[in-house]
Amino acid sequence: MTISPTLRPDCSNCFALCCTALGFARSADFAIDKPAASACPNMASDFSCTIHQRLRPRGFSGCTVFDCFGAGQVVSQRTFGGTSWVQDPESKASMFAVFKIVKQLHEMLWYLAEAEQRAFDPELAATAHGLSTDIESTSQGEVSAVLTADVGHLHARVRALLMEVSEEVRASYAAEGREMPDGGIHPGADLMGANLAKRQLCGSDLRGAYLIGANLERSDLTAVDLLGADLRDTRLHGANLARSLYLTQPQINAAQGNRETRLPERLATPAHWH
Repeated sequence: MTISPTLRPDCSNCFALCCTALGFARSADFAIDKPAASACPNMASDFSCTIHQRLRPRGFSGCTVFDCFGAGQVVSQRTFGGTSWVQDPESKASMFAVFKIVKQLHEMLWYLAEAEQRAFDPELAATAHGLSTDIESTSQGEVSAVLTADVGHLHARVRALLMEVSEEVRASYAAEGREMPDGGIHPGADLMGANLAKRQLCGSDLRGAYLIGANLERSDLTAVDLLGADLRDTRLHGANLARSLYLTQPQINAAQGNRETRLPERLATPAHWH
């Protein structure tokens, strides 16, 4: 599946917007508290990260999970014409606000690209394409256009379409997981720590499920809807996710796996997997 380069992060062309616009609280993912709209103390003057190669051992695993879906470079170079918030301090508030919105828009574009390709119904594919065109136009618009975008309405439209495509794709698979006695496999399911190893879960709907610490080693997740599923520390060693639905790089980065884990072509194997 071909993904537009604008949906992949290019930190070299970004004004460290994820390290400045966004805030985080001290936790297992972050070693310190950092308020939103403030620069991370690990940020260098050229917007690079001074501990980039040591983020996990230094307690910043949350940084290694994050993905802006290419919003950073688009906002930095296109929306604000390559002039940073340091060079033009008056642009800081609007640049950070635009980044947060464009990040959401780009994430929608990521999902729509898959929905367009995976849909069997030509009308659904055409709808996905048209919606992508509209959202892309908004994301690359002037500052005022981005700030006034009805993101909630766009989210609702995208979600409805993604669910239609999901139902269509999953319908061609028999899902063993849906027949669990406890009814455990369903959207939003609490499967934290569950043992689902070596299972044929093809066609299951795990949208929004909590799979924190779950064991999915060597399971087949073909056509499994993983939209918004929490995969923190999920064990995916040897699992087949090559044709799962709506999987993102942040989800994979938060999980555990190895070189035997099969991922969709548009996702990269995390550096911390062994």
